[in-house]
Amino acid sequence: MKSIGIVGVGKYLPKKVLTNHDLEKLVDTSDEWIVTRTGIRERRIAEKNEATSDMAIKAAEAALKDAKLKAESIDLIIVATISPDMQFPSVATIVQAALKAHKAVAFDISAACAGFVYALIIAQQFIASGKYKNALIIGAEKLSSLVDWTDRSTCVLFGDGAGAAVVAPVKRNGIISTYLGSDGTGGNLLMVPAGGSRLPSSHDTINKKLHFVKMQGNELFKIAVKCMAEAANKALKQAGLGCKEVDCFIPHQANERIILAAAKRLNLDTDKIFMNIDKYGNMSSASTAIALCESVKSKRVKKGDIVVLDVFGAGLVWGACVIKW
Repeated sequence: MKSIGIVGVGKYLPKKVLTNHDLEKLVDTSDEWIVTRTGIRERRIAEKNEATSDMAIKAAEAALKDAKLKAESIDLIIVATISPDMQFPSVATIVQAALKAHKAVAFDISAACAGFVYALIIAQQFIASGKYKNALIIGAEKLSSLVDWTDRSTCVLFGDGAGAAVVAPVKRNGIISTYLGSDGTGGNLLMVPAGGSRLPSSHDTINKKLHFVKMQGNELFKIAVKCMAEAANKALKQAGLGCKEVDCFIPHQANERIILAAAKRLNLDTDKIFMNIDKYGNMSSASTAIALCESVKSKRVKKGDIVVLDVFGAGLVWGACVIKW
């Protein structure tokens, strides 16, 4: 296979900051309770007229600029999202039109919090096969539109944002190994029940608040820790590497306790973990994309570093990717 790597990264975050102290005024919670259980201190919230595609476009423009590529040279656009502007058309086609990336094939994928890594691995396959020369992958979410702001167990967790990367052949380094997993029997643990073909929108579904995120957090915790540790281990083994050789571990930013528990299973030093969950909360597919962008831009990730992206999300789905930067 050709060496495929990430040649540009970008992000976009809404201006509005919603702190834990702000949430204390909305629901029966406290800053101490939220920080202790999740590690989250604040999150970003998109404006009412700011859709998922608007954030995706801005992150994409930043990634293209970083890669020094024009939009018209992009062959493939993949947007990972569970909060699209609408049922159809896809966010990816809206992005394509806005960027004037006329020759790009564009489509969305739904892999929840694992979406960015799923998109990266899909793009890698298309480029390695010779079908396309490059790809623009984006994780973008407006989760504030799916949150019940009266449910203190979920509204404290989520935020909005978008991250993007340009994927292309590289002369050295790049993606070394990948691993993906799924278990649909756990799909009921994290879901938005209504709005699809099973429960179409109706007065009844709206009155029952079935268009909002429903989560069984305690059950998810143990599964997430196990699956993330397993994914990272399998990807590293495939790469012929061990945890001691990892320079930067970038996990999905769902919960600080999950991240630290997975790292403990991996015998990974905490100083190798990149976390920004305190600033942004859980942004689903955008979390890993933004964390990767920030780790690169802050020089936390440097040339030659071994980077592990490790994700887990609704479905249930999970995966890991080992990259030599």
